[in-house]
Amino acid sequence: MAKSDGKTLLAKGAYGMSRILLIALFFVAGTWAAGAHADTPKPGKISEGSSTVEKTPNLGVATFAGGCFWCVEADFEKVDGVVKVISGYTGGRQKNPTYEDYGRTGHVEAVQVFYDPQRVSYKELLDHFWRHVDPTDAGGQFVDRGPQYRTVIFYHDDEQKRLAEESKTELARSGRFKKPLVTGIVKFTKFYPAEDYHQGYAKKNPVRYKYYRGNSGRDQFLQKIWGSGEKAAANPDNPGKYSKPSDEVLRQKLKPLQYQVTQKEGTEPPFNNEYWDNKREGIYVDIVSGEPLFSSTDKYDSGTGWPSFSKPLEPGNIVEREDRSLFTVRTEVRSEHGGSHLGHVFPDGPPPTRLRYCLNSAALRFIPQEDLEKEGYGEYLRLFSPKK
Repeated sequence: MAKSDGKTLLAKGAYGMSRILLIALFFVAGTWAAGAHADTPKPGKISEGSSTVEKTPNLGVATFAGGCFWCVEADFEKVDGVVKVISGYTGGRQKNPTYEDYGRTGHVEAVQVFYDPQRVSYKELLDHFWRHVDPTDAGGQFVDRGPQYRTVIFYHDDEQKRLAEESKTELARSGRFKKPLVTGIVKFTKFYPAEDYHQGYAKKNPVRYKYYRGNSGRDQFLQKIWGSGEKAAANPDNPGKYSKPSDEVLRQKLKPLQYQVTQKEGTEPPFNNEYWDNKREGIYVDIVSGEPLFSSTDKYDSGTGWPSFSKPLEPGNIVEREDRSLFTVRTEVRSEHGGSHLGHVFPDGPPPTRLRYCLNSAALRFIPQEDLEKEGYGEYLRLFSPKK
């Protein structure tokens, strides 16, 4: 029996997502629904899966199940130090499951994350995982219901098991969630890569993916639980290095335009702002909290007159949420700790991300490479080649 959840229908090319989502789809997108999925490839297993990546020396591997693997894959790809993320199935009884049958044999949708331990630790990946799922839901994740969408951490060795159990205990003690945490911590056995059309779905089908994710309830839940200005889930020993000052302090600290942009979702004029044409090497931090946001290594000239970046320097410091102002649907970008309005992100950027983070200079402070050490951002010197 084929599944009937919204994600299945979107992937396979059907016209509806669910009764409610279908109404929303036609209301907002009109005739887009009539032919949007005609080019969806037919199911077919990917030929090489993760074997090529597994043979790469010095990479760590982590396996997580967090509901829709389109979303989990896209979330982990934003992490600095993650080399590749593969969507697939694991935890079940049957060999070589497919999208049509994996749920009937105990498998879950999962991702394998291949990462550079010199740039990101397994503990940091755990923290990222907790911040992108609902660990209290035993019946699925958000709009996707059923045990095949449950949350699981699959550990590959005893050290990963220890760290996973510690992080779960710390999160439970934090009081972040009122309900018990039901995420399983299970020994990894075998991972089966999903079909080709599922791999990199968010990049290959940005409009459809954003529509699915925006209506799934995932981001709305995460915003409600984590909001802005909160410390990491399983990292209680980092108590608010970056935080938002009081409104009284902000009014004294910020220029009128900076306050209008960051606190009132304002927009500065194009081509008449501080950093749109800045070509110096360095990083950009939140003018309010000081948290690192973007790097000059990812800055490019988008022709819009605002500073534009292909990806964040610290994805964990970026919050994306739906913006329905101006009679359209956009994705707003805010800072995690400062809660500042930064700008918007659009799916029309350069490869490899195909994203354009279009920001307001007034929300940023630029720290040139030569000042990183004295300003307390010395760890980012690694981004820039030493001067000869």
